[in-house]
Amino acid sequence: MSVAPSPIFLTARRSVTWSILLSVLLIVAGMLAIIVPAAAGLAVTLLLGWLLIFSGVTHLVFAWHTRGARSILWEMLVAILYLVIGIYLLRNPGPALASLTLALAIYLFAEAVLEFILAFRLRPMPGSSWLLVDGILTLILAIMIWRTWPASSPWAIGILVGISMIFSGVARLMLSMTARSLLDKMARA
Repeated sequence: MSVAPSPIFLTARRSVTWSILLSVLLIVAGMLAIIVPAAAGLAVTLLLGWLLIFSGVTHLVFAWHTRGARSILWEMLVAILYLVIGIYLLRNPGPALASLTLALAIYLFAEAVLEFILAFRLRPMPGSSWLLVDGILTLILAIMIWRTWPASSPWAIGILVGISMIFSGVARLMLSMTARSLLDKMARA
């Protein structure tokens, strides 16, 4: 006699399948960034510029709906900051890319620290060592960018973000595959 899987089991199974698919897409995106690093760096710069402009406009709209002088002033200042930085990124992509390269080194360092913390918190789980490997590699990438900055600006964002994306995708893929294996064991039991 076969028992129908519970809705929670089916949801977990679906989530793991999506996690595997997204992990593979992350790996492919990382490979594309490595193949065309200058284009990837420029794309990141331009995308960030447009996102900051959109955020600035959103803050301006929100400022009109806010009650109180302090809230309006704060929203207006944040909006102006976002708009100025966004416009700068779009009008000066070369120098902006150098600034983003330095910011990337700082970001990757912070990501590595968080990956270490997560790896040690999940240490008893099978597959958690992949998070530790991801943290170590991300820390190495952060140090590589920082030590060669600003000469690294034309290639660093594309190649290093691509490498980080590949390793993050592999780490998530390994965790997802472990979760799928555990779900399969539960289904057979």
